Amino acid sequence: MTRRTYILAMGLAPAMAFLVSFTACKKTPVSPVNTTPDGLAIKGYDPVAYSTEGKAVPGLAYNEFRWKGAVWRFATSEHKALFKLNPERYAPRYGGYCAYAVSQGKTADIDPEAWSIVDHKLYLNLNKDVRGLWEMDREAYIRKADENWPRMIGQ
Repeated sequence: MTRRTYILAMGLAPAMAFLVSFTACKKTPVSPVNTTPDGLAIKGYDPVAYSTEGKAVPGLAYNEFRWKGAVWRFATSEHKALFKLNPERYAPRYGGYCAYAVSQGKTADIDPEAWSIVDHKLYLNLNKDVRGLWEMDREAYIRKADENWPRMIGQ
């Protein structure tokens, strides 16, 4: 382990401990989409903007679309149209739960500002510290999460 990796890992230890002990983690099966209490996916952020604008953009309450039992908001009508044509292309992986948590067989909420796009797919994380941990070996975490996710949603 290099000194830089060690320092990064030690700096992320509190985030890892929090995630492991996260009391709101759900057991199987979980809802296929992570929503707020009022049914918003990605806490109301525009899922298309991550790909088209390269940043997290809040959606607008008057620009909504219902899909998979959740309300998805969009910053523009063009983004809404793109999503309606191909929601699987723009929706975050693992129903919008923290990608790292899913790789560990758990679910955790997300921060819409803690995101990555890998191979044209949107991944969200609990926070930016956990995103840093996830990015240390994201290919392995994606493989594990891909294995875990169907079981977690009861498929």
